[in-house]
Amino acid sequence: MRRATLLGRDGERRRLAALVEQAAAGSGGAVVLLGPPGIGKSALVAEAAEQAAGHGVRVVTAVGVESEEDVPCSGLHQLVHQLRDGVEDLPGPQRAALRAAVGLTDEVVPDLYLVGLAALTLFSDAAAVTPLLVVLEDAHWMDRASLDVLGFVARRVESDPLALVAVTRGTDDRLGGAGLPVLHLEPLTEATSAQLLDTVAPDLGPQVRRRLLAEAAGNPLALTELPAALRSVGGAYALTPGPLPLTERLERTFTARVSRLPLPTRTVLLLAALNGDGTLAECLAAAARVLGVPVDTTTLGPAVEAGLVEDGGIDFRHPLVRSALHHAATTAERRAAHAALAHELQGQPDRQAWHRAAGTAAPDEQAARDLDSTAGRALRRGGVAVALAALRRAAELTGDPSARADRLLRAAELALESGQADVATHLLGRARSLDLSVWDQARAAWVGSALLEGVQGDGSASAELAETAVGIAAGGEPELGLRMLWSAVLHCFWGDPGPAARTRVAAAADRMPVDADNAELVALRAFCAPVERGRDVLEPLARQLGRSSPDAEGDQLLGGAAVTVGAPALAARLTARSLDALRAEGRLSMLTRALCAHSAGVTRLGDVRAALPAAEEAAELARETGQPLVHAMVNAVRAQLAAICGDPRSEAWAAEAERVALPAGARTVLSIVQTARGQAALCQGRYGDAFGHLHRVFDPGDPSFHPWLRFYALAELVEAGVRSESTAAARAVVRELAPFEDLAPSPALLCGLRLARALLAPPDAAEPLLRSALDAAPFDWPFERARVQLALGGWLRRQRRPAESRPVLQAACEVFDALGASAWAERARQELRAAGASSPRQDPAAVDRLTPTELHVAQLAAQGLTNREIGERLYVSPRTVGTHLQRMFPKLGVTSRGELAAVLRTTTYGGDVG
Repeated sequence: MRRATLLGRDGERRRLAALVEQAAAGSGGAVVLLGPPGIGKSALVAEAAEQAAGHGVRVVTAVGVESEEDVPCSGLHQLVHQLRDGVEDLPGPQRAALRAAVGLTDEVVPDLYLVGLAALTLFSDAAAVTPLLVVLEDAHWMDRASLDVLGFVARRVESDPLALVAVTRGTDDRLGGAGLPVLHLEPLTEATSAQLLDTVAPDLGPQVRRRLLAEAAGNPLALTELPAALRSVGGAYALTPGPLPLTERLERTFTARVSRLPLPTRTVLLLAALNGDGTLAECLAAAARVLGVPVDTTTLGPAVEAGLVEDGGIDFRHPLVRSALHHAATTAERRAAHAALAHELQGQPDRQAWHRAAGTAAPDEQAARDLDSTAGRALRRGGVAVALAALRRAAELTGDPSARADRLLRAAELALESGQADVATHLLGRARSLDLSVWDQARAAWVGSALLEGVQGDGSASAELAETAVGIAAGGEPELGLRMLWSAVLHCFWGDPGPAARTRVAAAADRMPVDADNAELVALRAFCAPVERGRDVLEPLARQLGRSSPDAEGDQLLGGAAVTVGAPALAARLTARSLDALRAEGRLSMLTRALCAHSAGVTRLGDVRAALPAAEEAAELARETGQPLVHAMVNAVRAQLAAICGDPRSEAWAAEAERVALPAGARTVLSIVQTARGQAALCQGRYGDAFGHLHRVFDPGDPSFHPWLRFYALAELVEAGVRSESTAAARAVVRELAPFEDLAPSPALLCGLRLARALLAPPDAAEPLLRSALDAAPFDWPFERARVQLALGGWLRRQRRPAESRPVLQAACEVFDALGASAWAERARQELRAAGASSPRQDPAAVDRLTPTELHVAQLAAQGLTNREIGERLYVSPRTVGTHLQRMFPKLGVTSRGELAAVLRTTTYGGDVG
């Protein structure tokens, strides 16, 4: 029969066959089969599994079940169980994370992405022994955590002999939305439908045949089941009153079969439908409790004869049978069945809690407490979505208003954390309808502030939230207080709430009852008032480098703060310190932000080769972890990197960043976008355009204005102004920023002011200012020194002192080349040629022929890391690392990884590999 239902699916069959053959040949891929019930997804996958077996490919399958949707990693558990022999071979942290996620230990899952890496390693290791086909049936019923992990794996199997096929209904696009290719299954054509119907029911009369074809509407299951339903009742096919959706009509055909079964059989089937992938023994015991009489396996005989379940168990022949059982049962019958299952599931607290809740209609504090405990366990296993569902249902079962408010607010916080703003808003509204305590009012205020669209909002609201945060911390909840303060500070960072609001937020941070050297508090102060409190925040930031105890999260925050206060070299050191620990802990959301801050800091240093791998990885992870504003920031950084090295993609990245940042009012992103555009125009000699772009960063009325990040663009603005007859406007900007020199000893501001004043000085006063700017340029900021050398060398040439200008310009050119800042290197070469020196354009360095990911792999391999260790760092499989190495060796002209260190040392600034 399955061969018949595959009529008209030649294209889809070829697609799946190619995927299987690809895995058998040594490379991987994934596809999501998307379509309505009965459209033929399961038949296609079954054929693919047969083909896999014929090619020597091992097949492992997980099935999503509606009642297990709220059990975190239940789908993943099915797969891990089949590959359990490889779990003990995983690296220790991965093994511990995976065992905790699937409930083998009662430990806290540090981060779901570490579980993803563990699953990737497990699948990759298994596939290295025997190629692997992973099938996810009924993925629309699979729990969120499992889909997140499996989506993570599926995006990384290109180089492994591993294929993943997920089957899901047309309304569920969670895996497709996560970046996996989707194969949409459309209804069969009229001709193919007729051919299929004639195959399964050749004896139909013309009128009935026409009616069935019309009702089936190209659905293969309907074409096979509706004639069977017709034969089972022994009468003529007739339309039901009023049109029914096709899925419901199919369910009715199965429901009709269910209704004719004996009561004990119906009871066992209903329990099996509600019990997910529970055991037959559980269902039989629960049925005996419901019926009050003993029940054994013979009870299932009529269901097998009716074609509803497979012989020898409780496997339903089609998912719609499960739905039909729901329709056939009354509300009272379903509640009784859930209550019976809850009684039988002793020792399985999570499944028991959900069944107890489903068997309860009125408020029930015990059931609510059980679900509350389930939420806690789900969070320890990384199941935020499950914890949210458990708390929402617990709140519905809670009678006490105070306890209900607490559960609603905790659910709102989880919804906020998982990016479900609409759900969080709904839950917050329900909580606020209750009589909230002062404590709960503060929690509600924090959620409400975090829900503000983008970074827009009233500055006074941010200030009030900061002041409330101090009270919460003083009341014994410093952790919640700091979280609330962060919400207020982020409005100062991304947007511009105004000086008065920033002053109030900074004052609140000063009063926060937390140790003054607390890394989070130091970063908070730097983010909210880096200019007004410049000296007070820069020195504590620098002291954090000497901190003895490791704090990856703190270093990530401190690095971002250092970029904000204009200390890019400090930012690069702080963020670099956090990266390995965040990778090892699997904290990819925070790693994304750390990589973003690191790439931003290193980009400000002009080190293209160091910044590119970090920016590319941050962009990929920002997409994967669902952080659109961080992704916009990374795209702005990529635009700036492209401008520095003359990459024509600069404007495309700038436009993409602007598309997200403009409606959100994210001034931080928009400022970097305009700086990138200005730098690109400056390097191309379009000085008027450069000044126009850059001046927007200094104009308080422009969305791109940023009170702190403008420091980084000051020297470029002045150079563009001097060369485009906008000297007066440039001079006005320097006068405006001069008073900050004493307030904020920001390296970016001080370097910018020194070079700007030299560029604006009359010819007879410029040289000492230029040489003073060069002497003061930090040695850990080579790009800044080279930029001053370029300005000095150009001035010497124009003063007809070419012999003096050439060594200065040559030094600048060498630094720009070493950093990969090709556009600036070309500017230096133009000046050298004008000074009478031969300076041909250099061929690209070997490393410039690598992709950012290849460069990152090369750097790690040059440090002596194995493929497996590199895979753990970059969250890819060891085989993928090997593929990158094979591709890069010819580009670098090497034949082994032992030669990488020497090649990279000669083509990176300062000889620092990695």
